[in-house]
Amino acid sequence: MTKLLATMRSPSGMARRLILPTRIVGLAIAASAVVVPSAHAERIDNKVAVFSALDKVTATIKTLTVPLNETREFGALKVTPRVCYSRPPTEQPKTTSFVEVQEVQLDGQEKKIFSGWMFAESPGLNAVEHPVFDVWLTGCEEPKNPVAATAPAEGVADGVTDPNLGEAPVDDLPRRRVRR
Repeated sequence: MTKLLATMRSPSGMARRLILPTRIVGLAIAASAVVVPSAHAERIDNKVAVFSALDKVTATIKTLTVPLNETREFGALKVTPRVCYSRPPTEQPKTTSFVEVQEVQLDGQEKKIFSGWMFAESPGLNAVEHPVFDVWLTGCEEPKNPVAATAPAEGVADGVTDPNLGEAPVDDLPRRRVRR
């Protein structure tokens, strides 16, 4: 078995020489060459935001499908989405929308009670705080670029492949049992 001489510095600054088997060094180099898909997914702009709204007095739940920059009323609330973003189906879901919510008061005046981002995967994070009504984002519909919603991200195949192993997906390789 061949050995490789390596020099490391400790936190105190002293140099130490280590003898490492070349097999370990080769595995470390091979592991660094594995192709990993990009962590940043392309966002999809949508034309319509979908909300669920709850009237706490009557226990009525209604789905509001609202085109961007248009206003829908639910009870005394007016909901206006400005943008609605989602991700391709091949990525982890992340649906966000910038929303403005106004309340029509008894004297007819409109009071802004919410202006900010809503997240479909975390509805309680930024929710409309109102004693009678709840409104939360559930999704986005009608992508502006329908090709982006259906096509996989560029350079990403069905399975992650290891360039050292050829074209076989990593998922199809036999598993090795580890004893502990």
